Amino acid sequence: MKILLSNDDGIDGAGLWAMAHALAKNFEVAIAAPMNQQSGMAHALSIGRKLEYKKLHDSEFETWIVDGTPTDCVKFYLEALDTEKKICAVISGINHGANLATDVLYSGTVGAALEGYLHEMPALAVSLDRFSKITFEQAAAETEKFFSAQMSTGKNFFLNVNFPKKYGERHAEFKMARLGRRDYLNAFVSHTNDAGQVFFEIRGEISDVDGGEGTDIYAVNQGYISVTPLHCDVTDKLRIEN
Repeated sequence: MKILLSNDDGIDGAGLWAMAHALAKNFEVAIAAPMNQQSGMAHALSIGRKLEYKKLHDSEFETWIVDGTPTDCVKFYLEALDTEKKICAVISGINHGANLATDVLYSGTVGAALEGYLHEMPALAVSLDRFSKITFEQAAAETEKFFSAQMSTGKNFFLNVNFPKKYGERHAEFKMARLGRRDYLNAFVSHTNDAGQVFFEIRGEISDVDGGEGTDIYAVNQGYISVTPLHCDVTDKLRIEN
């Protein structure tokens, strides 16, 4: 069974390689990852721009580097390189930093997994809290076991997985949760350079508008590995019915 692995931290992301080595114990692994950091690119697709791509020949895995977004990477591999249609699922990550609540709408990690799901195959987006005491290798090992169990059901899925800062009760436990709602305070910082050009940076302090029990935010704060089932149909069906 062959798995396509991507991310938004770029080809040098430590979480990408930890995940590749964990998966390799039971799966064939192909990698298609961005040349550079692509956080916050969501499901962006590069249109009207020539994208450089190259194969990494000194890798133990089939590895392709693409000068584009995470979605570009997955779409390119599935539609241009996987001519024999061997890929059975897409995993994106492990991301350095959480992708919780409404942040999934901005996440390039989730965007890469979504592209796999749009190709009608199981997809997993995996993230690790930036200040976690859990290593990428430990998170990858737990993810591989979880992913294998999900694949054994034979069902399609699109799951967003987040590892906490530390485990509760000193062991890993996955917990289903809905998306919370996350916003940021003082998000824009403005500054002027010596030439008089004015710039702003997006930063901000986290403000969880909805992080109560049942949410992914609450789950990771309690030491669980949150698992949120996602889908790509954003139709307001209730509005149509009424």
